[in-house]
Amino acid sequence: MLDQPTLVLNRHWVPVGTISVRNALCLIYREAARVILPNDYSLHDFDSWASLAVNEDEPAISTVSLRIKVPEVVLLTRYGAFPRRRVTFSRKNLYRRDLYTCQYCGAKPAIQDLSIDHVIPRSRRGKSNWENCVLACLRCNRRKANRTLKESGLKLHRQPKEPRWSPFVTIPLAQRRTSWEQFISNEYWNVELSE
Repeated sequence: MLDQPTLVLNRHWVPVGTISVRNALCLIYREAARVILPNDYSLHDFDSWASLAVNEDEPAISTVSLRIKVPEVVLLTRYGAFPRRRVTFSRKNLYRRDLYTCQYCGAKPAIQDLSIDHVIPRSRRGKSNWENCVLACLRCNRRKANRTLKESGLKLHRQPKEPRWSPFVTIPLAQRRTSWEQFISNEYWNVELSE
């Protein structure tokens, strides 16, 4: 329960990320954050949060003397910035951006039959970055080889670009809480790395 995600809002009520319930409780206790009760938007410090009644069906943390509701949304008391974050360029994120699909023929082979292709080959000073790397099935990768798109006669289905970062890209759908929906615009929920 302590490792479950808690939504974090800056002091302007804008989502900036998620942290574990454990970290959220620490922030609340240190008065660096307050808990938002999603159904009425009331704010609670640690003492008022700990004194709330907890239903049997609600997630809670039990101590020797208390049963504390799991905070689902916290509001930072001092932090008001809007962090500019980027999606890390990595093999895993490239596969996610391209939806495990060959960007030349559109095939969705098994993962072991996909490779990363440089649109402008590295031998021709092509960089390893979001704008120059795409997934290719082994057949298309062999066909393209060490040539440009024009030389190989291949065309990209979609121009490669860096995906927009979202604090929820890394959270599986099963772990996203329904109480977050009122704090997060559809833009966050609909973010795909394929964008």
